[in-house]
Amino acid sequence: MKKYLLIILLIITQFSFSQIHKPVKWLTSIEKIAEREYNLVIKANIDYSWHLYSQNVPDGLSIATIFTFKNENLSFELIGKPTEEEGHVVNDPVFKKKIKYFEKQAIFKQRIKLKEDIQKIEGEVEFVACNDERCLPPTYEDLSFTIYKMVKEKKANLNKNKSSNEKKQTGIFAIFILSFLSGFAALLTPCVFPMIPMTVSFFTKQSKNKSQGIKNAVIYGLSIIVIYVLLGSLVTGIFGADALNALSTNVWFNLFFFILLVVFAASFLGAFEITLPSSWSTKVDAQVDKGGLIGIFFMALALAVVSFSCTGPIVGTLLVEAASKGGIAPVMGMLGFSTAIALPFTLFAVFPGWMNSLPKSGGWLNTVKVILGFLELALAFKFLSNADLVLQLHWLEREVFIAIWIAVFGVMALYLLGKIKLPHDSTLTHISVGRLSLGLITLAFVVYMLPGLWGAPLNLISAFPPPQHYSESPYGVGYLKQGTTVKVSKALEYINESEELGLPEGAHVMPPHDIIAFNDYDKGVAYAKKIGKPIMLDFTGHACVNCRKMEQNVWVKPAVLEILKNKVVLISLYVDDKRLLKEEEIVESKLRPGKKIKYIGQKWSELQTIKYKANSQPFYVLINHQEENLSEPIGYTPNTNEYLNWLINGITNFSK
Repeated sequence: MKKYLLIILLIITQFSFSQIHKPVKWLTSIEKIAEREYNLVIKANIDYSWHLYSQNVPDGLSIATIFTFKNENLSFELIGKPTEEEGHVVNDPVFKKKIKYFEKQAIFKQRIKLKEDIQKIEGEVEFVACNDERCLPPTYEDLSFTIYKMVKEKKANLNKNKSSNEKKQTGIFAIFILSFLSGFAALLTPCVFPMIPMTVSFFTKQSKNKSQGIKNAVIYGLSIIVIYVLLGSLVTGIFGADALNALSTNVWFNLFFFILLVVFAASFLGAFEITLPSSWSTKVDAQVDKGGLIGIFFMALALAVVSFSCTGPIVGTLLVEAASKGGIAPVMGMLGFSTAIALPFTLFAVFPGWMNSLPKSGGWLNTVKVILGFLELALAFKFLSNADLVLQLHWLEREVFIAIWIAVFGVMALYLLGKIKLPHDSTLTHISVGRLSLGLITLAFVVYMLPGLWGAPLNLISAFPPPQHYSESPYGVGYLKQGTTVKVSKALEYINESEELGLPEGAHVMPPHDIIAFNDYDKGVAYAKKIGKPIMLDFTGHACVNCRKMEQNVWVKPAVLEILKNKVVLISLYVDDKRLLKEEEIVESKLRPGKKIKYIGQKWSELQTIKYKANSQPFYVLINHQEENLSEPIGYTPNTNEYLNWLINGITNFSK
């Protein structure tokens, strides 16, 4: 009996001391270098306290890491020997010699050149792993590199070349249609829409008969088309496509448009009438008698210039896309865009009776003018907010902006309900059902905005106020984070929060959802490599309307928020950041030779334009640690499911 107990004890002891150690895990991937040339990338993840030896060790030692690749059919050629990282060189106490080894991680690369299309490359690594107590015997691991994706890409390119003529023909038409639809979208922006009644008024006064009105309207529409095509082409040729998008975030342009809209609003509200000097009217009348080409052309030019703050980003995107097609694509793109802009203005001008048939005073026409005045006054503060956001002055933070809108629309509701009378209003004996309905809707809108003063997201108007993190209380009134009462200044809040969360260098927390983000590309990429997560580049802008829509309507969805907080490293690059670059970072622009990149925003804008052939925001890119795209970049995507699928697809490709 004792004999059997001794045997069992020996077996248990043997199992206790015969653990199988696997301190090194091997991963493989592919890097494309040139046509048919690739790097076979071999990554070794090494357990704590263990180390892996270099390929080059002193003679007489059988501890070197050795790679072999199966190439029986001679389908590829090895270019040079595998490269490796620097590692550590120490006097090894066991072998009594200087030896190079790696800790935590090692990356090896073998360059190859394909001689024929192949699916996979098989290989093997022989290595020895040691720690301070012992060394394991030589170990052999199989390696496999999948190249079918590269072959598939090559075949796709061949098919693309075969059908290039067909694509050129359909591509030009697609550019025109896309630009045409974008022009209609631009009509709904606050820079363009308020110009319609002013334009109708101009043609109402200048057209003495219907035939002359139609003639002037056609000339006006053609002038818009000519101006946009010439202006877009000239700005792109002289300054680059970046200038178009930069205008919409230009501080002085936004301040000018703020003042302009306030003046228009005051005029509509009855403070004064905007009229040209009589001498100007005489000259314009004289030109109209001769055909009116100059007056109409300059009216169209005024529309193009004033509305460019909103149309600039759209025009910039279209020009970049069209320029990639080559040929006459940029001309066709601007033709489609400007045609859509010109068409409604021309139709309104052809039928000025639509406005002339309205009551001249005391009726609903004056009410419409007053409503437009309130809307223009509210929209004016959006442009003032843009300037404040770009300069990061924090003068017009979210709570102040919402309070102004509550005041404007509150007074508008009182006006519609007959509680306020303005100079040009006639005596109001009763309120129509339509006016009462509109007044109640406006009042309901005011009530809806009230919680925004205490931190509510206000998704219906998310494009207009500053973002939630640009506020006095990003986490809501009286709270900093998770119910902690705010008792310190903003500067101390940020410092204390960083210390508490142990944020990596260059990172910050985006309230109120605590997304960790970087504003520096290099620091963000370095952190992603350190923790092994994919990278999401967020090309954005302080004054970007659609960026705020995405952040407040799409990013906040639970599934999307989970990915942004835990599955990727977010790098937000503000293309309108007006902070100066450090002296050593100032370089010559590749888009504008002879010019220097002075601002941080210019650096990110140029990166987006050159690398990704786009310059509108928002623009999202998922990349791996080699800074290669994990999926096709996307722009403004208000559909949550579509955006979520894009994120999941990119993360899945990263894990392969």
